[in-house]
Amino acid sequence: MAGQVTERPARASAPEYQGALGSLSVNASLPEVLARGVEELRAAEEAGDLREAARCGLAVAEACRRLGRIEEADLAWKTSYRAARSAGHEGAMAWALWSGGTLARQRGALRLAYRLLGLAAEAGERGGDVVVRGYSLAGLAETGRIQGDYEAVGRLHEQLLTEARRRGEARHTVWALEGIAQMHRNTGRYDEALALFEEAAETASRAEDRRGWAWALRGIADVVSVRDGDVERALSLLSQAEEACREIELAGALAYNHKMRGNVLYRAGRYQQARELYARALEEFREMEEPRGTALSRLGLVKAEARLGREASHTAAELAELRTLLNHIGLRHARDMVDKAVAELGVGPLPDGTGAGSGQTGPVLPTVGAEALRKADVEGLR
Repeated sequence: MAGQVTERPARASAPEYQGALGSLSVNASLPEVLARGVEELRAAEEAGDLREAARCGLAVAEACRRLGRIEEADLAWKTSYRAARSAGHEGAMAWALWSGGTLARQRGALRLAYRLLGLAAEAGERGGDVVVRGYSLAGLAETGRIQGDYEAVGRLHEQLLTEARRRGEARHTVWALEGIAQMHRNTGRYDEALALFEEAAETASRAEDRRGWAWALRGIADVVSVRDGDVERALSLLSQAEEACREIELAGALAYNHKMRGNVLYRAGRYQQARELYARALEEFREMEEPRGTALSRLGLVKAEARLGREASHTAAELAELRTLLNHIGLRHARDMVDKAVAELGVGPLPDGTGAGSGQTGPVLPTVGAEALRKADVEGLR
């Protein structure tokens, strides 16, 4: 059962930090990881140690990705993959592909994300690396979840949660709990969502996983805001989460924290404050080239400005643009949020017949992950 609390988990680890970087904590600051990674990568390259170069390059890629340094992350994972391929090491190739797939999802390139993560899972299986295979399957599940394809990925989330608990992998247990909780929240099952977010926060805290803890607090804040209208508790939780994000310098998590703070303030009718937070998050997402966060922050900003008296025609035009953008990326749930905003603000139908009341649903969203998800078999993890 998803909400079942088990025995104390082992301390959370960061398996993407390998080789000379294997001693780094999951809570190590990202600038520290990047500096160490670059130093060790150069040493490995000078020594002609391709496998070690692949491992160090992976840490560099992940630090750059989480810091929002997208072009550097793209170069680093590809360099890591080439080194792993030259060394003939399937496991290291799988980790590099996982990093590339995760980056692709972050950039909104969902087709590429499915492809790279699927290849990573296959390479992990061939190389006998159950951890990278598990991470890659989780990546496929998360890509489907943010796309809004809950039916396709719900069972995989549950399977991965069971497997993570069996192995005592606290970090992946937290990830799976949060993913299932988010699906419950988005479908209106707030009690179930809150219970799972709280379990995730407790599990992360006991495992000393500051990153997972911060994401869980954000989820709790969202639910207590939308379900209970408890603004002050939600803002307090987000402040605690923000402190953790700043400690590790998690650029993406911090931007999502600011966007959620905007959501809480918007629901409370504090539109000017919400507008300021959405604008701040928008700038942060644009800086790291994160299209999903950018679009969601823009949506919040449009809604806040509409409440502050912006002309309806301008609101409708921007909502139409956002709906087209989200449709193109393939984010079903986010696209539906635009339709709800149209109804909430009373600005429909949208231009070009894309909005509520137009009698059309717009382009069909891609189901690009269906084949990869059907092939995902966690029995191979055992």
